[in-house]
Amino acid sequence: MLFTQMIPVFSEYCRSKQLRPQTIRSYEQTLYLFAAWVKEAEGIVHADEVKDYMIRRFVLDLQTRGKYTFCADKKRSKSNCPENRGDYSKKISNITINNYLRNVNVFYLWLEEMEYLEKNPMKKIRHLPQERPPKEYLSDEEVKRLFKCLDKELFCEYRDMIVMMIMLDSGTRIGETLSIEGDQINLLERTIHLPAEKTKGRKSREVFFSYKTEKEFRKWLQYKERRCKSPYAFPVKSSGRMMTVSQYETNFRKYVDRAGITKRVSPHTLRNNFAKRCLLSGMDIYTLSRLLGHSSVKVTERAYLDIQDVELKGKYLEHSPISNIFYR
Repeated sequence: MLFTQMIPVFSEYCRSKQLRPQTIRSYEQTLYLFAAWVKEAEGIVHADEVKDYMIRRFVLDLQTRGKYTFCADKKRSKSNCPENRGDYSKKISNITINNYLRNVNVFYLWLEEMEYLEKNPMKKIRHLPQERPPKEYLSDEEVKRLFKCLDKELFCEYRDMIVMMIMLDSGTRIGETLSIEGDQINLLERTIHLPAEKTKGRKSREVFFSYKTEKEFRKWLQYKERRCKSPYAFPVKSSGRMMTVSQYETNFRKYVDRAGITKRVSPHTLRNNFAKRCLLSGMDIYTLSRLLGHSSVKVTERAYLDIQDVELKGKYLEHSPISNIFYR
């Protein structure tokens, strides 16, 4: 079977495993790109004919060409005019290339499991070294400015402000937050139940929020019920439908600009802020990992143990043995 014919079969397998649509799209985009490249560069049209040295050449070509210089669909590439992008031909990060390798590896592991090939070409391929850039965080003053710039008289801005409060106070992801429905919320216990089908890791979990958030959340829900009949806590007013992540991201960028914040931040920055503030206030990594819904503590460590020196110094001063022994 041709490489490009195997990809839809693999996608069907992924759907049967109930993988998230965005995960499947990521696999497909990478695999169609890789299939087009091996056909053009190596003359290969069958997945089982790919050799490990071809994958290394693919990586080298990505590093040499740069962003958007190769496309699986030539016709779409012409219509999209990628050469007009500001980052066209800029260096592709090792993180991105490793994501490609990870997606290709999942595909070849599936081929191996289905006994479609004798030898897996990915077995000798190693990921590139990568250093993740430090995450952007918002200071107390920036958080206050961001919240202050929203107008609670407007349905959409009041809604978006409460979404920010939930994410910053509970550490939820933006998709999880926007999907919250009324029966998931317990205002008396100040908890939100996130069912498995709405979480990234496909595991249900409880998240919590403070008295302050509970007070504002309760007011919002009463306000929302008078203006929009919807099962969702944060709906689009006109239709009652769940707000999309891209819609919220567009609004968030507007608020960030309005607040005069020049950092490159997104709604996910609020979740990052939650995690960092919990760590700096003394929460153990195991508790934080469960609250964030990570698959393991290692994921939490990789994601959030990039605390800056000035923050480390502040935490050290709280625990200095000499200061605590002699100068209390």
